[in-house]
Amino acid sequence: MVSPWQRFWHQPWVRPALAVLALLYGAMLFAEILAPYAPQTIHAQGSLLPPTAIHWRGGWPHIYPTVQGPVDRETGEQRIIEDRSQAVPLGFWVKGDPYRWLGLIPGDRHLFGSRSAVARWHLLGTDEQGRDVLSRLLYGSRVSLLVGFVGIGLTFPLGVGLGTWSGYAGGWVDGLLMRLTEVLMSIPSLYLLVALAAVLQTNPLTQVPFSNPERFLIIVGITSLVNWAGLARVIRGQVLSLRSREYVLAAQMMGFGVWRILWRHIVPQTTTYILISATLAIPGFIAAEAVLSLIGLGIQQPDPSWGNMLSAATSAAIMVLHPWLVAAPAALVILTSLCFNIVGDGLRDAWDPRHQ
Repeated sequence: MVSPWQRFWHQPWVRPALAVLALLYGAMLFAEILAPYAPQTIHAQGSLLPPTAIHWRGGWPHIYPTVQGPVDRETGEQRIIEDRSQAVPLGFWVKGDPYRWLGLIPGDRHLFGSRSAVARWHLLGTDEQGRDVLSRLLYGSRVSLLVGFVGIGLTFPLGVGLGTWSGYAGGWVDGLLMRLTEVLMSIPSLYLLVALAAVLQTNPLTQVPFSNPERFLIIVGITSLVNWAGLARVIRGQVLSLRSREYVLAAQMMGFGVWRILWRHIVPQTTTYILISATLAIPGFIAAEAVLSLIGLGIQQPDPSWGNMLSAATSAAIMVLHPWLVAAPAALVILTSLCFNIVGDGLRDAWDPRHQ
C-alpha cells in the first residue's frame, strides 16, 4: 500500500518546489558568505548601475571599473562609463567586506566577487544609493522568508487552541469565541493591517520610532491577529464531529481528564489539516510583509527586505529605465509563494482521500 508521504513525494511539481525552497533558505542562511558586499556598502558614483558586464580574457571572467556617466537628454537614460584600461578578474573565495556569520563567527571571505576593489561586481546592478542589489536581496531574505514561519508559530497555536476549546466546550464559550472570529473575519485584512501598522509607528511609552526588529515583530503580531480566526473556525468544526466519536466517548467514560482527551485523542486527528494549512499560510505572511514594507509601514531603510526593495516600483521612471531594481525582488516573492502553494497542494492531495 502506498503511504501518503510516498504519494506526496512522487507528485511531479513537489520535488522541484522543495528544491527551490531549500535553495532559497540555504542562501538566506549563508547570506554573509554568498553576498559580494555588505547590504549598506555604497559604491561611489555607482548609483543605478545596470548588471555588471562580464568579459572573458584568457579563459577567465574579468570586469572593468564602471561609473555613472552623463544623462542622455533625449532618452533620459544614464550613460555608463567603463574604464577598459583596468581589467579586474573575478574569482572564488575572495576577500571583501568583513562580517559576522549569523552574528557570531567573524570573516571577510565571500564566495564569488572581484579580486580588487578597483572594480566592483554587481550581478543584479545597484540601487539609487549605489548599494549592491544581490547583496540586499540575500540579506533581505532573512526578513521575508522568516516572517512566514514566525507568523504560523503565533497564529496556529492560537487558532488551534481556541478552535479546539470552542468545539469541545460548546455552550456560551463556543458562542463567544465564534462571534469574535466572525467580527475579525468581517474586517478586510489588508485595511486592518495597514491601519494597525500606521498607528504602531512609534512606541507609545518612549515616543521613539520602533526599530526594524521591533517592526518585524509588530508585522508578525498583526498578521497573526488577523489570520487565526479562520483557522479556529475550521478546527472547531472538526472538533465538533470528533467529540462524538466512540473512542472519545470511551475516554470520557474511563474518567480521562479534558486536557488528556483533547491533546491525545482529538487534536492529533486534526494534524493533517494543520500541516497543510500552515504550508499554505506562509505565502500570506510573506505577501503581508511585502505590502507593508512597500508602502513604507514595514521594515525601513537602510535594512533590506524584499518588500522595501519593491518600493522602487512606485516610480514609473525606475520601472522603465531601471527595471532590475524591481524584477529581482518581485520574482523572488512570486517564486517563494508559488513553491509553498505547490507544496501545500501536494500535501492536501496526498492526505485527502477525496483527491487520491
